[in-house]
Order: sequence, then C-alpha cells, then structure tokens
Amino acid sequence: MRRNDREVTDAEVIEDFIAGEKIMRVGFYDSGEVYIVPVNYGYSVNNGKYTFYFHGAPAGRKFELAETSPSTGFEIDGRYSLIPADTACGHSAKFMSVIGTGRLHIINDNDEKIKALNCLMKQTTGKDKWDYSEQQLKGTAVFRLEAEKLSCKAK
Repeated sequence: MRRNDREVTDAEVIEDFIAGEKIMRVGFYDSGEVYIVPVNYGYSVNNGKYTFYFHGAPAGRKFELAETSPSTGFEIDGRYSLIPADTACGHSAKFMSVIGTGRLHIINDNDEKIKALNCLMKQTTGKDKWDYSEQQLKGTAVFRLEAEKLSCKAK
C-alpha cells in the first residue's frame, strides 16, 4: 500500500466495515480480459482468515471462470462522502475499502451450501435461519472465496 498512513490494521474495525456493507466485486482473469462482477455476499472469519460466500446461476461466465480460473481478486468499498473545496483539484473524499486476492470454489455439498446461503442472507437481511428446497439448492450455484491476502484502507 503506497499510503501507509491510510492503512487500517485493527481487526475489529475491518470486520465492522465488512459486516456493514452489502456488495463486493469479484474480479477474474479471462483469457486476456479482466471480468468484474458485483455480488451480494456473506462471510465468516476464522483465526483472522476471511471466507466470503456468494451465489449465482449454475451456468454462465462467472460459473465457468470459477471452475477454470479460480484465482480471483475482490473489493468492497463504502462510507463515501465528498470533501468539497473551492477548486476542482482540491476536492477529496472520505471512504473505506477492502481489497484482496483469494481462491474461489464452487460448493457442491448441500449442508455447506445451506451454511453459506445463511451467511449471505444474514448479511443481506439480518436473519440467518432459512429453509431451502432441494430444487432451490440444485438450481443455485454457491461460491466460497477463501481470502489469501486482504488489506483495508480508509481516509
């Protein structure tokens, strides 16, 4: 990180930020192109290691890249507010962001799918106990992104 004075290292502050946001962007490298997709997410933390969960269709570009190119980047940003100034170049902003890299896996086990979907639903709705039909589980791809590197920045 170029601006060490903006780095956030307090684990509680980082988790509070991640817990408060709703959208992450996942970036894939696809045959010379970068493909970035915004997703709703849920997460868990174990010994300081983050695991993110999101879902999608069991077909399409995101699903295919998860199978063939599981090394990904991710980003979460928020808490944005403009700091106005009298000149165009004098404007600035307050913000917070988390960026990182990790390995993506498609979850096939229904018990793990349910756990992951409940993490996602807790992040989105605040409730973590939901029922899913066999048809819903079969028709939904659930992804597990194990963060290998993660950094947080704020201004």
